[in-house]
Amino acid sequence: MAKTLVQFRTEDTSRIKAISICDKLGIDLPTYMRMCIARLIQENGIPFSMKLDNNSENTALSAMKEASRIASENGIADMTLDEINAEISEARKHR
Repeated sequence: MAKTLVQFRTEDTSRIKAISICDKLGIDLPTYMRMCIARLIQENGIPFSMKLDNNSENTALSAMKEASRIASENGIADMTLDEINAEISEARKHR
């Protein structure tokens, strides 16, 4: 299938914001544009919404922060690796 170059103009600030959002979603802007065109054709209209919450962080980072908070609340934030492994071994004995 032949490929063609599609170009358009947009304000630089819009381009920079779009690139930033795509980076957070793990894609680049050209990939996003190809996705839009493919889905537009497939659905015969604008079919999807990909949004980031304004207050959201990286999911993995959020999970790590939450685990740290829970560990602090339960007084186990300063456990050594040996203590952690001992706890795991003890828990596995009682399954």
